[in-house]
Amino acid sequence: MLSLEAPQQTVRIDKIEIGGQIGERPPVLMGSIFYSGHRIVQDAAEGVFDTAEAARLLGVEAELSGRYSIPHIIDVIAESETAMARYIDFVAANSDAPFLVDSTNPGVRLAGMRRAAELGALDRAIYNSIDNHATPEELEAIADIGCKSAVILAFSLDRLFPNDRVVLLKGDKEKPGLLEMASQAGVENLLIDLGVLDLPSTSWTASAIFAVKNELGLPAGCAPSNALYSWKRQRRIESPYFEACGAAVFSLPLCHGADFILYGPIGNAPWVFPSAAITSAMIAYGARVQRRRPVSKEHPLYRLF
Repeated sequence: MLSLEAPQQTVRIDKIEIGGQIGERPPVLMGSIFYSGHRIVQDAAEGVFDTAEAARLLGVEAELSGRYSIPHIIDVIAESETAMARYIDFVAANSDAPFLVDSTNPGVRLAGMRRAAELGALDRAIYNSIDNHATPEELEAIADIGCKSAVILAFSLDRLFPNDRVVLLKGDKEKPGLLEMASQAGVENLLIDLGVLDLPSTSWTASAIFAVKNELGLPAGCAPSNALYSWKRQRRIESPYFEACGAAVFSLPLCHGADFILYGPIGNAPWVFPSAAITSAMIAYGARVQRRRPVSKEHPLYRLF
């Protein structure tokens, strides 16, 4: 079983602790809701959606989280500021889990964080994400809002090798690193997302997760789901065989120490949670070779066996 050399940092976001040595804690699973093309969304610009189905999906994920002792964070995705505000209102009222404020548009992300602050839910809100394209204005706005938790996306097409991701975080003579940028934004709880280019390169991302944790000791993970669902040949593989492939894809980063996985559509929770739980249990049992045990009896190792 792999061991990490650097002292490991853990972050606490509301009731969830993320990070640590391999095998100490189960991974956190993050399912996406209101994403582009999600059938429950009726008007993406205005944020109109099927509230009953959204509540059902949130309830299923929460139930599976409890059943398998796998913490969960809700990935709230929006295309407009109006939609983001409505989604945040709904998730904050219908779940007690932390949530990612996620959009390709920085203005939408910032609007979501402001709405979370207005609701008194900023301690549960996680900005997703700060990357190497973040502007000084965006960082200043994050600081002004008082955001303390953020995903840091350590990914660039010219920094694909695992050790290059460490350089992205630390910086070099040419450019400050993402960690310095996060510090400028006042962020304290850092979740390092190592990015995934395509499905085969998930192996590089898994190695990058280990490299970041081994050298910097920061909580790290990734989002293999985008690569999984853009897999060109996936349509040749029908259910349940596709789900079996997905479980393998998500398990590889976990075996390299991933603290969190963005698993894609929240509707996939019924097969993602048990597969992550059994992988986590095996990793924790393997860590006994290094005389390392889970920090809590609520670990999947004790829930499943």
